[in-house]
Amino acid sequence: MVRVVVTGLGPVSSVGTGVEEFATALRTGRSGISAISGFDASGFPHRNGGEVVGFDPAGHLRTVDPARWGRSSLFAASAARLAAADARLDPGSVAAGRAHAIMGTTSGESQVAEALTAQIVEDGFAAQDPGLLGQLPAGRLAHAVSTELGLYGESLTIATACSASNYAIGYAYDLLLSGEADVVFAGGADSVCRWAHAGFYRLGALAKEACTPFDRDRAGILTGEGGAVLALETLDHARRRGAHVYAELLGYGLNCDASHPVTPDAASVAECMRLAHRNAGVTPADVDYICAHGTGTRLNDLVESRAVLEVFGSAPPPISSIKSMLGHTMGAACGFGAIASVLAIDRGFLPPTVTWSTPDPELPGIDPVPGRARPARVRVAQNDGFAFGGNNAIVMLGAPR
Repeated sequence: MVRVVVTGLGPVSSVGTGVEEFATALRTGRSGISAISGFDASGFPHRNGGEVVGFDPAGHLRTVDPARWGRSSLFAASAARLAAADARLDPGSVAAGRAHAIMGTTSGESQVAEALTAQIVEDGFAAQDPGLLGQLPAGRLAHAVSTELGLYGESLTIATACSASNYAIGYAYDLLLSGEADVVFAGGADSVCRWAHAGFYRLGALAKEACTPFDRDRAGILTGEGGAVLALETLDHARRRGAHVYAELLGYGLNCDASHPVTPDAASVAECMRLAHRNAGVTPADVDYICAHGTGTRLNDLVESRAVLEVFGSAPPPISSIKSMLGHTMGAACGFGAIASVLAIDRGFLPPTVTWSTPDPELPGIDPVPGRARPARVRVAQNDGFAFGGNNAIVMLGAPR
């Protein structure tokens, strides 16, 4: 039977870039939240976000010209280069067509879209910059990864919003399991932008100062950004080249609520968890840690917690949200969750919900790992992802065997 493993991690985030910085941030509970500078936020009552301050793609990239690509694509390409370096994998050593790039996103090249919109509003359609138009397609996120690493396999961008990275990881799992690939770079990327910030504010889902998942007084999300990529290989391929194996990708579950554009459904989320467990060959009792979707909105955290209690019973495993540190990185969120889960398995700790302070009586039995990381032996981790449109995706990761 083909087995799929994680051999490289590539985080580009507001709390740190690269494995060591990101892992240290999770252990110490470092916050990446700051006043937004990527656009003029002075007109908004809520102005905080999880920006990657000082992002310099030229420091990571060897092939892609930063001047010809949008910010989200540069996050994707930089994260993929970091994942390849961490895996000690020369993509050129993989047989042609056997290495693929699968990326998830919510908004694609959102900052490019905003720049083009401003040109149209100010001077009409004829004023649009052809160079910016060429950067606009969301498919360029995966294309940037393929271009940077010289990959000749599939180049696919999946736009299932905030669960998109888990969809990408699941698709990568199938490519490897089916024998269509030896290596897949999978994850997601998104950029902080005015329209998403405004949209979540108008929905009443945007917090003012901090994102406080599972807290009684939680008030909403903070928008964030970054790129998160995992290098995935068949176990045989990893062993042949003597790669370090962080974790095994055990399986995944996908379903769709199909009942409301923005309101999650607890029964459907619970069923997605059961699907993921069955696909991975585990039971709820096997799961040691849940990396929550944990957006910090009242409804999302309530629904996710009820689904967890339905599946796991009254004493579920610890469930924490790294969005308390990163903000909501949209299409990259599940990628960062997968990286955090892998690090929990590999390094023996539970990432914290750093902003949690007050128990919510509506969430009995929920242990959010408050304040600081906790030492733990994590054999199986569940990485949750839920998105507008009812797109539920859960990835299961396990300790190497």
